[in-house]
Amino acid sequence: MKIAVIGQSLFGQEVYKELRKEGHTVVGVFTIPDKDGKADPLAMEAEKDGVPVFKFPRWRLKGKAIPEVVNQYRAVGAELNVMPFCSQFIPMEVIDCPKHGSIIYHPSLLPRHRGASAINWTLMHGDKKGGFTVFWADDGLDTGPILLQRECDVEPDDTVNTIYKRFLFPEGVKGTVEAVRLIATGKAPKITQPEEGATYEGIQKKENAKIDWNQTAEALHNWIRGNDKVPGAWAEVDGQKVTFYGSTLVDNGTTASGQPLDIPGASRPGLVTKTGLVLFGNDGKTLLVKNLQFEDGKMIPAAQYFRSGGSAAVELTEEEKAFAEEMRLVWKSILSNVEEIVDSTDFFKSGAASMDVVRLVEEVKLRASELQLQNEDVYMATSFQEFIQMCVRKLRGEDGEEELVVDYVERNVNNMTIRMPHQLFINGEFVDAEGGKTYKTINPNDGQPICEVSLAQISDVDQAVAAAKEAFEEGEWGKMNPRDRGRLIYRLADLMEQHQEELATIEAIDSGAVYTLALKTHVGMSIQTFRYFAGWCDKIQGTTIPINQARPNRNLTFTRREPIGVCAIVIPWNYPLMMLAWKTAACLAAGNTVVLKPAQVTPLTAVKFAELTARAGFPKGVVNILPGSGSLVGQRLSDHPDVRKLGFTGSTEIGKHIMKSCAVSNVKKVSLELGGKSPLIIFSDCDMDKAVRMGMSSVFFNKGENCIAAGRLFVEESIHNQFLQKVVEEVKKMKIGDPLDRSTDHGPQNHKAHLDKLVEYCQAGVKEGARLVYGGRQLQRPGFFFEPTVFTDVTDSMFIAQEESFGPIMIISKFKDGDVDGVLKRANATEYGLASGVFTRDIGKALYVSERLQAGTVFVNTYNKTDVAAPFGGFKQSGFGKDLGQEALNEYLKTKAVTIEY
Repeated sequence: MKIAVIGQSLFGQEVYKELRKEGHTVVGVFTIPDKDGKADPLAMEAEKDGVPVFKFPRWRLKGKAIPEVVNQYRAVGAELNVMPFCSQFIPMEVIDCPKHGSIIYHPSLLPRHRGASAINWTLMHGDKKGGFTVFWADDGLDTGPILLQRECDVEPDDTVNTIYKRFLFPEGVKGTVEAVRLIATGKAPKITQPEEGATYEGIQKKENAKIDWNQTAEALHNWIRGNDKVPGAWAEVDGQKVTFYGSTLVDNGTTASGQPLDIPGASRPGLVTKTGLVLFGNDGKTLLVKNLQFEDGKMIPAAQYFRSGGSAAVELTEEEKAFAEEMRLVWKSILSNVEEIVDSTDFFKSGAASMDVVRLVEEVKLRASELQLQNEDVYMATSFQEFIQMCVRKLRGEDGEEELVVDYVERNVNNMTIRMPHQLFINGEFVDAEGGKTYKTINPNDGQPICEVSLAQISDVDQAVAAAKEAFEEGEWGKMNPRDRGRLIYRLADLMEQHQEELATIEAIDSGAVYTLALKTHVGMSIQTFRYFAGWCDKIQGTTIPINQARPNRNLTFTRREPIGVCAIVIPWNYPLMMLAWKTAACLAAGNTVVLKPAQVTPLTAVKFAELTARAGFPKGVVNILPGSGSLVGQRLSDHPDVRKLGFTGSTEIGKHIMKSCAVSNVKKVSLELGGKSPLIIFSDCDMDKAVRMGMSSVFFNKGENCIAAGRLFVEESIHNQFLQKVVEEVKKMKIGDPLDRSTDHGPQNHKAHLDKLVEYCQAGVKEGARLVYGGRQLQRPGFFFEPTVFTDVTDSMFIAQEESFGPIMIISKFKDGDVDGVLKRANATEYGLASGVFTRDIGKALYVSERLQAGTVFVNTYNKTDVAAPFGGFKQSGFGKDLGQEALNEYLKTKAVTIEY
């Protein structure tokens, strides 16, 4: 079709581009005049393509269409007018002119919220659903027949900007193009708008945005977020107009401590706290505001309201003075009405608006690409002198950012004071979850709470993913030299080593890991993993490929190994820090950004790790940590369209569900390390003492909470009784107790629900006829202690022979002497294939067995011997993909082929 696009802005630009991709002919673009010599994005795109562009200041004069304007429009011969974002009043002579009429995009679910500020009013009314309508234009105000509608959920902390970026912009572009497609195929409906539920609200302006404090906290929150950022909800505070931004409802605001701030008309004074300004509704409930803006345009974190003064001005070098003069010219080009830009010139008092902020930030990027400036920075440095000082500090790497604020929970344990963060970590900051939601994490040694931990909600996931996406696409991380990225990861490993006793102590009280094991394995191997992958950062490279030449020309083909983007990582509770390290280290080394969900029952080392990444200097948004439930946080990560890879360690059942969600959402790349029932075959020619020692380790290591634990031991018949006797003798020597006691061999199980499952597992074994030789019961003491257990005479059909216990339960089955192929068949008769082992002095037999065992790892005359350089991962329903070693990098990289002709 021949289409006239009437509108403006980036939204109009994207609609225009997509219409052309669909094969339509855009015969003319009608948009607003240039502002300060700069064309609208829609006009710039059309001019680049050679499409006629018309920039009429107005279409009507004194209520009547301007004939010259209408004639120029008619001359393009449009069959349809598409109005994606139009701020001008278009006369009916133009609306009705094309064969197919005119369609308009409107950002609300009509007939609700007719008018120019539809998104604002959707939020201010607290609507649970939002969306957009594409309708046929008529002579009313947003009253024409509906062609197409799409709806979305409105998240509790959505602002105009977040809902627009998340849904209304991307889906609105698609919806507008789909509407044109329906018209072109003759399938476009015309559904009369119902009058029931119809509302019209006028344009929201600053003078209308004053806050009425006689409302509930939720109503106040909706009013503030509905006006964020434009026009901005405001109130009189200390005799001046103050605008409020970044509102969220909180549950625990009534118990917050801070400095009172009197707000005229409010039910009680606000509280300036270390996290922001707590405000009270007339229902006694609370909300938290993050930023405040004063009448002079300057914006500050609300937590800094009572802070006075600032850092001393830095003295500029000659190079920095030259930069300042260049910036002075930029300011002058934007503030053309100001005769001279002096130190005291205020950007906003001189007439600058929000679009000018965007222009200033972009101008700075053009002149100093290493300076990562954000719109918020301009609002917080409004005079020219403040702006230059801020830029120079950023260029020097000493931009005056606040010290990382951590609300520690402190505990005196293990002869030390441990300091534990307990909030979400999003975009380089520790923050409360939406609504202040929390839960208790429990010490398995005594069953008592350690502390309250923030419980992430869906909106928190969306914020974390958005932060990770921005860090990857726009931030310093994506532009960083790989060698510098490696240095950051080395620095992180060094910090982890400095805090290894604290990390091991946290791991012990949160997961029940024996402290000495936590120090060596949980933490020690985590440090080794980050150091190993730090060394890979500058060694990720492609190849050149000889291809058939396009004679007489020549061709060069090469591959690039590129990071995937935003990666989600979901880890289990058995090795909280080590599982984080195994996946995150490779992910970061490849250049990706991360949103990680630790297990809900063991979050504390993950959030401590987040603190160390910030102290190591990782840019904001690169690492984000979200304690929370799998059904909420894990599911949202699986479904999120901006997540491009998900790495998961956990049960096969959940792994299948994640894989399905990742496929349906956006065909995410997935790696899965799932359940196991690893066989360990012990031949009669083994070193008996070593086989006993390693056999016990294969089962009881880390309380049996070990993904590669030997789920079933096959012992050659002639040595079965001897092996069993020695095992029981050694098990009886194991000391069970407090994991912080250096002499403890066996600590508590991770959590109560798991302990209960182990009891049920043993009961099932006894019921089916397996012989319980030792243990099989919960110990009668505080905490979640389960006695190391030994079963024998286990046949292949029994439940305990087939299902994983994930606990300290040894399952022994005999096999006939010399029946190598028979025992291999039994060992492989499982849907799992994570690990396996064999003990024999016969190297030929060892190699024969290792070739035929269907598992991702085979241990010969050892067990649990993993190393950061050796790939780790399973076969069959134990999953796919590798952690550790060079192969792990492949899980977080994509390969691009480039072909050049010359």
